[in-house]
Amino acid sequence: MGTQMKRIYGIDLGTTYSSIAYVDEFGKAVVIPNSENERVTPSVVFFDGDAVVVGGVAKESARLYPNEVVSFIKRSMGEPNFLFEYNGKSYRPEEISAYVLKKVAKDAEEKIGEAITDVVITCPAYFGINEREATKIAGEIAGFNVRQIINEPTAAAIAYGSIEQTDNRVVLVYDLGGGTFDITMIDIRPDAIQVICTGGDHNLGGKDWDDRIVNNLVQEFQTQTGSREDILEDPDTWQDLQLSAEKSKKILSQREKTPIAVTHGGERVKVELQRDKFYEITRDLLERTISLTHGILEEARKKGYNRFDEIILVGGSTRMPQVEKRIKEEFGMDPKVFDPDEAVAKGAAIFGWKLSINDDLIKRVAQKTQKTVEEITKTMDTSSQQFKDAAREMADDTGVTQAAVESSLIKIRDVTSKSFGVVVNNAENEEAVFNVVLRNTAVPVNAKDTFFTAVANQQKVLIRIMECETSEEWVPVETAVEIGTAVLNLPTGLPTETPVEISFSLNREGRLQITARETTESKEVNVVIETTSVIRGKDLDEAKARSQGAVVQ
Repeated sequence: MGTQMKRIYGIDLGTTYSSIAYVDEFGKAVVIPNSENERVTPSVVFFDGDAVVVGGVAKESARLYPNEVVSFIKRSMGEPNFLFEYNGKSYRPEEISAYVLKKVAKDAEEKIGEAITDVVITCPAYFGINEREATKIAGEIAGFNVRQIINEPTAAAIAYGSIEQTDNRVVLVYDLGGGTFDITMIDIRPDAIQVICTGGDHNLGGKDWDDRIVNNLVQEFQTQTGSREDILEDPDTWQDLQLSAEKSKKILSQREKTPIAVTHGGERVKVELQRDKFYEITRDLLERTISLTHGILEEARKKGYNRFDEIILVGGSTRMPQVEKRIKEEFGMDPKVFDPDEAVAKGAAIFGWKLSINDDLIKRVAQKTQKTVEEITKTMDTSSQQFKDAAREMADDTGVTQAAVESSLIKIRDVTSKSFGVVVNNAENEEAVFNVVLRNTAVPVNAKDTFFTAVANQQKVLIRIMECETSEEWVPVETAVEIGTAVLNLPTGLPTETPVEISFSLNREGRLQITARETTESKEVNVVIETTSVIRGKDLDEAKARSQGAVVQ
C-alpha cells in the first residue's frame, strides 16, 4: 500500500452511550473499544475536583456523588437556559458533551496509535437548528474539525446498505435509543441512499421506560412503609433508583421477573417486578412510537411510497422484547435487529470515509485540470472520465480497490425534519406562519416566495424566521419557534403591497441562510441563522480553553 488517506472518524454521540468507529484498510467499518475494552461508553460525566471522569466510572459514581454527575445531557442540547454549576463555574450542554467526545476519542487514539482530528458526529433526525448547531459546537470545543453532522437513522441505513447492495429496497428505520426516538423511511439502492421522510420525538427513549420503573418503585415503597414522602426529592435515592431501574429493565429482557431493593431514610423494602407489570406501565410509551410510525407512513404516501420492504431496528432500547413483538403485530412482518449499539457509529465512519475519498479525488482532478478545489467542488461530476481516471489512480496509490473507491461515491440525500417559514398576515389579516420550506423536503434545498408590504411608504420589514414540526404551509404563530430575525430597510415612497422576495437556503447539515429582497431597487438583507440558544463568544472561548486544559479520564 502506498499513501494513506486521511481518516475521518464517525462518532455516535448518544443520550446514554457513545461510540467511535473508522473504516479500516480492508474497507470495513470497525468500532474502537474504550480503555475498559467496552465497545460503548456511558455518556455520563463526573466532575471530580480538577479531573473530569467520563464513562462507566462516572456512572457508578452517581450513587455517591449525585450532585457532581451529569447524565442524559443530550436531551438538553440547544436549550439556552440549561446550566450545570460546579465549583463556581457554569457548564453548558455543549461543553459537557465535548467531554464525552474527548473521552471516546482519547481511548480510541490509545488503541490505534493515531491522532484523531476530523470527525462526523451523528444526531437524532428530529433535531432542529438549535440542537444541530449545539452538537457541532460540542465537537469544536473538544478540539475536532467537525466535517459534518448527519442523522442517526441515515447513518444506520448507510451501514445497512454497505453490507447488502444487491437490490433496491425501501426500509423503515425504527431507532429507539436511550433518550430519543426516530422513525425514518429510506430508499436504498446500489448507487444512492435517499431519505423519504423522517419523524420522531427527541424526548422519548429508554430513559422513559426507566422512569416508569422508578415511579413504580416509589409507589411500592410508599405502600409497604405507609410513608407519603416523595423519596425522589433525595438526590441519592433518585440516583440509586435510576441505576436500579436500568439494570432491572435489562434483566426483564431475559427473565420474567426481577427483585429490586429500595432503600431510603433507613428503611429498606424489596419489590419484585414482573415483566407483565413492566409492559403494563410502559405500554403507552411503546404505543407512542407506533403512532409516530403511522404518521411517517402517511407522509410517505404523500410522496408516492405506499409500501416498504423491511423494518430494521437500531438503538439499544429495541432489545426490549415487547418492541419487536409489537412491531410484528402492527405491521405484519418480522423486523430485523441490526447492530443496535454500533450501526450508527459505523454508518458515520463510512460517511467519513466517503468524505475522505471525495477530498482525495477532488484534489487529484484539480491538479490535473489546473483548477481550484472550489471550482471542481462546484461542478463535480463523479461519472465523468476525469473522476474515473482519478479513482483508478487513487486505487493504485492507496491500495484501496477501485470498486471500493467507486462505491464510496454513492449519493446520499437526506431531508429536513422541520418546516421553516416567516410570520406574515394571512387572508383574515391575522399573524400566522407561512412555511417556505416544508418538513421532509430533500436537502440541500433553495426555496423562495413573494410577500407584500402592508402599508404605503413602509420604511422597513421585520422578518421573523420560524421553525415548526408540521408539514402544513400555514400554521398558528404559537405552534412555531422563532429562531432568528432580520430587518429589511425599504426605499421611500413605496406603495402598499410592494413585493418582497424571501429566499430560504438549507444545506445538508441543516444550516439555514435567508435572503430578503424588495423588487423595485433590489435592496436586500442576508442572514445566516446562528441561534442564540447555543454557546457563543467569550463563553465559547472559555469552554474551549477549559476543555483543552481538562484532564479527561
